[in-house]
Amino acid sequence: MTTRDRVPFAHVTWALASLFCLAVLAAPALWNGFPLLQWDTGGYLARWYEGTLVPSRAVAYGLILNAGSWGDFWPVVLLQSALTVWVIAIVLRVHGLARPFILAGVIAALSIVTTLPWLTAILLTDIFCGLGVLALYLIMMRRDRLIRGERTALGLLVAVAAATHSATLAVLGGLVIVAGLVRLARRAAMPGNRLRAGIFAVAFGAALVPLANDVVAGRLVWTPGGFALSFGRMLQDGIVAKYLDAHCPDPRLRLCAHKDALPRDADQWFWGSDLFDRLGRFAGLGREMEAIALGSVTEFPLLQAQTAATAAARQLVDMRTGEGVLDTIWHTYSIIERYVPAAVPAMKAARQQHGAAFGFETLNLLHWPVGLLAMALLPLIVSGFCSPALRSPALREARELAAVIALTVLGNAVVCGVFSNPHDRYGARVVWLATFAVLVAGLSLRPRRDIAPR
Repeated sequence: MTTRDRVPFAHVTWALASLFCLAVLAAPALWNGFPLLQWDTGGYLARWYEGTLVPSRAVAYGLILNAGSWGDFWPVVLLQSALTVWVIAIVLRVHGLARPFILAGVIAALSIVTTLPWLTAILLTDIFCGLGVLALYLIMMRRDRLIRGERTALGLLVAVAAATHSATLAVLGGLVIVAGLVRLARRAAMPGNRLRAGIFAVAFGAALVPLANDVVAGRLVWTPGGFALSFGRMLQDGIVAKYLDAHCPDPRLRLCAHKDALPRDADQWFWGSDLFDRLGRFAGLGREMEAIALGSVTEFPLLQAQTAATAAARQLVDMRTGEGVLDTIWHTYSIIERYVPAAVPAMKAARQQHGAAFGFETLNLLHWPVGLLAMALLPLIVSGFCSPALRSPALREARELAAVIALTVLGNAVVCGVFSNPHDRYGARVVWLATFAVLVAGLSLRPRRDIAPR
């Protein structure tokens, strides 16, 4: 075969590998007959139509859902899957692993042993957290191996990811702060242009939040709900009861009259409490919940530290696949029926809406221990303890990727566990990155190919 013949053949193999990867990542939705839905899907979708802001429902992702609502939301699944293939392919390329069969094998492996395809196939923001982390890693630590168009596109992806969820913004911001500390300690390890690229991308994402809110709701404000979610974690940990016992009766606190009727479960309080509804939900109790959350931090610092550490530890191991993928998500159903009626026949015909068993219990017999093992391996990879070869300068980059992912997993556990409440969904959105870092480290032990930018 001549060189002229091999070039088209290479294009064909890359195209086939990419199509295979797209199909694998969309497989849960394809089997379902409709993109997967979750409790929160309707809340994101409704933002454009209702023109209001609600806690923890980023307008940015709602706009993505609305833009892809034609064609029964399949454009959203295609976008999420395509972005995942693209970002993973670039990471593999900059690590000298630019081969179509490696890309196909890595995504196939991740789709079997991790929750990845359940993130790309669902109408939810969670896939953007992991993609944002990898994109930030690329523009800050592998910038010299990217062409200009890739740098710009990856920077935009970081910004959009940051705008889709406050917790994602916090995780990405935390990584940039760590990079800044690295520069203070060793300037050569984090050049200024790379740090500036990360700062700009995350800051742009932060700016998109109020801008999107202004477009939809006519208010240049931050998405509400931060302190309310922290209140929920404190309610569950018994801190709210302790605070009310110390301050009631107090005419400024409406909850004093109901302190003995408060549930000890945050989800029940926010999403299943008649009392919360009667008191005006977030609009009626937002300031009071904020005052109690902040006041309890200063009054019970030791208890706060203990419960926060426990919540972060719980979040670290809470990362099972499938939380919230049910057939009883009536709010999401009603929102789609009201605002996207053309998608209703396909939605109602989908397996999820007929109570199909997705087999999450069986899947988690694999996904959960694999996630734990991958997280345990990260510090060993960073130190080079797993293999003497990993200690070599040539494989330093695999250790750096593992270090970034380890920081991501820890940061996500702190942000979601402490400031919200531990949930499997929050852990699942990043734990697949740990398995990916392990695969990259293992594959990096092989002879490397050219890693120059295309």
